[in-house]
Amino acid sequence: MLLPLSWLNEYVDVENIPLDELVKKLFSCGFEVEEIISPGKEISGCVAGRINEIYPHPNADTLLICKVDCGPLGGDIQIVTGAKNVKAGDCVPVALDGATLCGGLEIKKGMLRGEASDGMLCSGEELGIDDSWYDGAGTDGILILSSEYKPGDDVKILLELDEVVLDISVTANRPDCQCVLGMAREVAAAFDLPLREPETGYKTTNEDSGLRVSVLDPDLCPRYIGHYVRDVRIAPSPVFMRRRLRLCGINAINNVVDVTNYILLELGQPMHAFDVANVEKNEIIVRRAKDGEKIITLDEREHLLTSDNLLICDGVKPVGLAGIMGGLNSEIKDTTPGVIFEAAKFERSNIRRSSRALGQSSDSSRRFEKGVDEYTTGLAMRRALHLTDKYGMGTVTATHADIWANPDKKNEPIVTTIPKINAVLGIDVPADIILDILRRLSFEVTLDGEEITATAPPYRGDVEGCPDLAEEVIRVYGFEHIRPTLMSNAAITPGGYTQEQKLANNLKAAILAQGFYESIHFSFYSPKDLDMLELPEDAPERNSVEIDNPISEHYTIMRRTLAPSMLRTIARNCKRGVGEGRLFELANSYIPVAGELLPEEDPLLCLGLFGGVGASDYEKSYLEAKGAIEEIAGAMGLSPTFEKDTRPYLHPGISAKILLGGKPVGYLGKLSYQVQETFEISTPVFLAELRVRELLNACVQEVKYKPLPAFLEAQRDLALVADEKITNGEIESVIALSCPQVSRARLFDIYRGGQLGPGKKSMAYTLNFTPDESPLTGEAVDGFVRDILTALKEKLGIALR
Repeated sequence: MLLPLSWLNEYVDVENIPLDELVKKLFSCGFEVEEIISPGKEISGCVAGRINEIYPHPNADTLLICKVDCGPLGGDIQIVTGAKNVKAGDCVPVALDGATLCGGLEIKKGMLRGEASDGMLCSGEELGIDDSWYDGAGTDGILILSSEYKPGDDVKILLELDEVVLDISVTANRPDCQCVLGMAREVAAAFDLPLREPETGYKTTNEDSGLRVSVLDPDLCPRYIGHYVRDVRIAPSPVFMRRRLRLCGINAINNVVDVTNYILLELGQPMHAFDVANVEKNEIIVRRAKDGEKIITLDEREHLLTSDNLLICDGVKPVGLAGIMGGLNSEIKDTTPGVIFEAAKFERSNIRRSSRALGQSSDSSRRFEKGVDEYTTGLAMRRALHLTDKYGMGTVTATHADIWANPDKKNEPIVTTIPKINAVLGIDVPADIILDILRRLSFEVTLDGEEITATAPPYRGDVEGCPDLAEEVIRVYGFEHIRPTLMSNAAITPGGYTQEQKLANNLKAAILAQGFYESIHFSFYSPKDLDMLELPEDAPERNSVEIDNPISEHYTIMRRTLAPSMLRTIARNCKRGVGEGRLFELANSYIPVAGELLPEEDPLLCLGLFGGVGASDYEKSYLEAKGAIEEIAGAMGLSPTFEKDTRPYLHPGISAKILLGGKPVGYLGKLSYQVQETFEISTPVFLAELRVRELLNACVQEVKYKPLPAFLEAQRDLALVADEKITNGEIESVIALSCPQVSRARLFDIYRGGQLGPGKKSMAYTLNFTPDESPLTGEAVDGFVRDILTALKEKLGIALR
């Protein structure tokens, strides 16, 4: 947020605090100053001057010669100008020899058409300001200053161009500090200075216009205040208000609209003003939108709404999108006779969802998304009416409505002890200092022995327990007081990885060795992602943990499978010209547990292979993916087997179940055409997912030495003719059982052709025979082959090709 120091000084005296000390203390309190901004940092040597005499240039019809009094700097300085809006007696900004202006322009005295010019008269543009900063600064000509200014006074000071603005990073848990008053509270507490509360008094008339306000959905709008102001006089805002708005990056519009923006910056409460001429039936209704209902907002965009969106309506039509933007039909105009000021608290997750869904964001919506409290809502309305009354913007009437769902709501007292607070901090902070700091932060505090009871102020909804109190204490007390110590139940250890961590690292190394790159995704996705996988309604993956306050409609549930995230990443790579690749993700899935608050975390490994050579030859690509999994498992001392499997998002003929010791631990397969098209992926994808815990549990925990065979291995290639439905896993299983000497059976080719017969395929294997204690003879190997062929014939009906 942008914080002008002159505005801050209105509530707490910071004039005598060195800027570097203020910045350092803010950082200690948790507020990093990212930049120090000064609107007039480039301007120097520019002073106020009074024109004593003005006459035409003797050698140029379009130029004038001015004799200017600049006080101590010279009482008769000659300056040549081409401006036509100046006259004798005017007070103007004068840039003397050596001065610098906006944009780094340096002024030097010289000769203009034969006459000396010892400086330059300045316009608002050359000072970097316009009418929002000073009346008349936007004029096409020289800026005319107030006649009260003394010649020789520094213009930078007169126009407050020496203002300092701090750009402060405010953390998400401190929405109360997203405003000037919030930062003033922090500074007052940090430096133990008195805090001046904003003025909120105003006069009212006794008339009642009969305005009716009703809130039909108090769960989405816990507090709504409306107040009627008549006889509104639309005009430019006071200079100080326009200037502060500009310093904070907001353009001045008119006094009524500017008041609402001013309150947003000053108190952190978004406000809106409705033109009463367009509020039909003198009624305001806060309700959910109807499905299909439409509204045109102030930026002239039309939105199609659903029942998830909250509306502000009059007695006939919508006049505002709650917490986001007013309706075009309620816009303040020059002819506006009166306004209804609105200050409300809207449920932040609803505003966030509506803003994202409608693609409509504003300063107000971003503020509501961070959180607004009911206390500030009331304070903001009183402050807005005070400014309206003080600066004659209109007549404040007695007509108002304040609908508060829970007016007795207060923060719950936190009961803890001084030793517990100090235990969190690891140091001993005296009890009197703890109490003093909390009171300076506006906590209600009592101490009974060592037991402390603290109640946070109404605008501090982020303080919930002893650790929060400890944080409040230390950030004001100073982090420099903390000394490194061990916690009471901690001990010094040599460190190192656990056995599970070592195995996980080995698994990652094996995956990387196969050419995979790691991808990392959010732990959330949307039910729409599961729809894209064509999962049925009763699929286990749909039984997910729902997020109460999701960051987006695309991240509303915790992941049960990593597949959607992997497929979106592959799709994004394909769209950006990456035609092939291997990706993996090792992350937790989250399984709801009945009766438990927290889900079970089950680590999953997801592999995605896309594109590459032979991508059109699906069998070869499948074998490539299967080989990668076998190599990864082999590096972990495992020998997986594969069985035919079907999943709704995989090709029914090119997918398999992955087993370890006969138990399924995952799947492998080619993405189906329909799902590939849904994800807009332009190349075939092979996807695998394995349960990591079962994978690691099956790993060999102790590596035992096994001597190399004393005799050479023997190899035989077999081409087998089998039914189409028979799987590689079934064949390898029969081979292993029929001949213990087979140390490896590797499928290296699959062929289909008319000469094999209908429903038949040829599968070619290389068999490795490892001898025991004596060398293998050709006759022995031939005997092994006969045993294998006999077993294949009897159990699977397979013949030698």
